Amino acid sequence: MRRSLSLTAALLASSILGTSALAQTHTPPNPPLVEGGFATTDATDPYLWLEDVDGARAMAWVEEHNTRSLGVLQGDPRYEGLHEQALALVQARDRIPSPGFTHDGQIDNFWQDATHVRGIWRRTTIASYRTDAPQWETILDLDALSAAEGKNWVYKGSSCLPPQERLCLISLSDGGKDAVVVREFDSESRTFVDGGFELPESKGGVTWVDADTLLIARDFGPGTMTSSGYPMIVKRLKRGQTIDQAETLFTGQPSDVSVGGGALRNADGVIQAVIINRGVNFYESETHLLNADGTTTRLQLPAKSDIDALVQGQLVVTIKEDWTAPSGQAFKTGDVVAWNLDAWLADQAAPAQLLIRPGARESVESVTATRNKLVVALYENVRGAAYVYTPNPSGQWSRSRLDLPANSTVGLGSASEQDDRIFVSVAGYLSPSTLSLVDAATGEMAQVKSIPAKFDASGMTVEQFEARSADGTMIPYFVVHKTDMALDGSNPTLLYGYGGFQVSQLPGYSPTVGKLWLERGGVYVVANVRGGGEFGPNWHEAALQQNRQRAHEDFQAVAMDLEARNITSQPRLGIMGGSQGGLFMGAMLTQRPDLINAAVIQVPLFDMFRFHRLLAGASWRAEYGDPDIPEQRAWIGEYSPYQNLRAGQPYPEVFIHTSTKDDRVHPGHARKAAARLEELGYPVLFYENTDGGHAAGANLRETARRIALEYTYLSRRLMDAPAED
Repeated sequence: MRRSLSLTAALLASSILGTSALAQTHTPPNPPLVEGGFATTDATDPYLWLEDVDGARAMAWVEEHNTRSLGVLQGDPRYEGLHEQALALVQARDRIPSPGFTHDGQIDNFWQDATHVRGIWRRTTIASYRTDAPQWETILDLDALSAAEGKNWVYKGSSCLPPQERLCLISLSDGGKDAVVVREFDSESRTFVDGGFELPESKGGVTWVDADTLLIARDFGPGTMTSSGYPMIVKRLKRGQTIDQAETLFTGQPSDVSVGGGALRNADGVIQAVIINRGVNFYESETHLLNADGTTTRLQLPAKSDIDALVQGQLVVTIKEDWTAPSGQAFKTGDVVAWNLDAWLADQAAPAQLLIRPGARESVESVTATRNKLVVALYENVRGAAYVYTPNPSGQWSRSRLDLPANSTVGLGSASEQDDRIFVSVAGYLSPSTLSLVDAATGEMAQVKSIPAKFDASGMTVEQFEARSADGTMIPYFVVHKTDMALDGSNPTLLYGYGGFQVSQLPGYSPTVGKLWLERGGVYVVANVRGGGEFGPNWHEAALQQNRQRAHEDFQAVAMDLEARNITSQPRLGIMGGSQGGLFMGAMLTQRPDLINAAVIQVPLFDMFRFHRLLAGASWRAEYGDPDIPEQRAWIGEYSPYQNLRAGQPYPEVFIHTSTKDDRVHPGHARKAAARLEELGYPVLFYENTDGGHAAGANLRETARRIALEYTYLSRRLMDAPAED
């Protein structure tokens, strides 16, 4: 990333202390919920019928609201121009085709544009990919397949059997749902295998063991799924067997999140171990080794840990809690360690090698392996770098840093299994993405792709500030704006936040934000609040469960700091977030509506007393707590947006959107939020895409429409004369 950054957090701390800290002291808490009050029980929720996803009454309500909201937003004279720009950007053919190394060194890519709306899976050579006009061979055409079969297929990926990678398992979703059908495909003949493996629609996973054997975790019928709606059983399926004939290898518990199988393979594609993962909750799991006789042995790993890679016989694991290993070694949260796999499987008291111990303001964002090297993206104060780690026969590892632009967002892409080449992307808010092919063995790199500027960033800059949250923690945030921005509170400003599940908000190049907002004089802000992963697992855990309110206060602190600096003011400040970020928006709306004049609430969580009963919601109890436990219900009730909506508040007109096909976050959350707001007399815009899944867009055209609707709404609220509701 090449951008202008003003890293002035330390110098600004004293000025933040006064205004922001004082501002927090008068934050009005939500009044305690009254037992038997609105939606505190199912009996007191008048909108449960909106949870009937495809019910006639619910869909009539959706159609009515879509008609009205589309009439307002698409009737705005700015909509058509914004839509044309969004469509041109998302369908542009000069985007970087995301490359994936095949085992033999070719390049795969999945591509969508105006011609290929649903997309094509295609392949070329590395030499051709590096040219300006690669010669692609189509492997699978999703538009043609959908037309031939009369389906609205959305491609959800493929898994090909190493090392030849001829036989592949294709995951296809009906309209964008997480649940998929899986069908065996021959990537050489470009046809589905007649009589091959075929799994019916389900959430779950599938792993190749050999050409005639799969590990499958699916819906096998009543009693085989967890309370979170994911598989509870792993089976071994042989070619020619029906699913009913598959051998059960492992059974979890109904309270688990999920179970699944996987294979640890070396760079030649040879299996070194077959493992089964039992997700006890969203963050804690057990890893079991599948033995030759079909039994399993639990491996001694901490409950909070991730297996990252297998390189030169070394198993690399990230430790996400303080832990004393069987060897007696003490590891800290965030450590990256490695064991010799064979030695460790033979004796789990074998010592590990500590590779990385991040500092307080550092985080390991990603880890991947080439044939002989480990490559790590390590961030410091939300700025990225990449390091290469090399094991040697003595068990020690050496480290070198790749020569990448400073103050960058570094993305580790696909790595070769034949040598040590890896694709590395670099981007920034104002710097278009570039893609380089790096030789991790030598450090040499060559830029192979870049996208042209999609908006005029001349005269723009990026600054990083910090805001003081209610408990004194300093919260970093980025501000992207025109350099000559007036500090008079008049700037239309969009504040984005997520704040959960250890998901980091890293600087990136967004053509649509740039073209539809920044170019038009808007200011774009991204808050790096607790609950995310910007500073590792501890930053995330600081806002878990009973501490969730900290993340909301962090976001509020950033909003107040923006206003204290006169970057913006309440009539010009809007917020945006989706999924967990939609919950974030709801908390801001119900706790500090006095700070904002717009809210884009995307595929949100909203009813936190029922989230665990809807679709995948039970899997998120490790993040939020369990509403069925009185103590935890109490802290959830303090911020659950649905129950805390009140009459007589300065709520702005909000824009809520969701998808009927979202089988992760139930569309009932968004529907009920809109219905309750209307009942209380507030204006609300609601739109539900009938396709699209959790991404709220099954294809690029739907994505462009959603983006145009959002920025039309934001223009009306923040760029026009201050709106009054």
